Amino acid sequence: MLVISHDGRRGYTANVAPGTVSVLDLEAGKVLSVIPICRNTQRISISEDDRWVFTADQSKPQLAVIDTATSKVANWIPLPGIAYGTAPTPDGRWLLVTLIKDNKVGVVDLKSMKVARTLDVPRAPQEIVVRPDGTSAYVSCDASHQVAVLDLKDWKLEKLVDAGPGADGLAWAKGE
Repeated sequence: MLVISHDGRRGYTANVAPGTVSVLDLEAGKVLSVIPICRNTQRISISEDDRWVFTADQSKPQLAVIDTATSKVANWIPLPGIAYGTAPTPDGRWLLVTLIKDNKVGVVDLKSMKVARTLDVPRAPQEIVVRPDGTSAYVSCDASHQVAVLDLKDWKLEKLVDAGPGADGLAWAKGE
């Protein structure tokens, strides 16, 4: 559960069981601070401008918004269900949030810091990645053994891809 700032200088880890986020100075190789979040947190992402880090509270339907300038929780975004994975869109406008028990993806407007809409996906959505061009998102849905492909232009489920048991972690690989 690690995310790295776009300049490669800072790392942020979601420490699941202690429910904290560690802020790492990657150049110096040291921990700068440990931010208390909740009893148990999951997954972590960073905004496109490196201003915010997001991690989900696993006991309450809310998302912590950490201000990277102060290394403190600046805001809590209320959600319609318990969240898990998050991913910002490349334009910095939206944050996609998997709502694991509700079989939905929430779409948070990063200007208002409120949920603007939800999209239905198969059971147990886990991780989410957004294409670099911002046209689609991919959501691993563990219990259904599928990856849901979301159309981010029309905000709808585009298709399902069979992935087999244990569909969970996702990453975007950049080719040369």
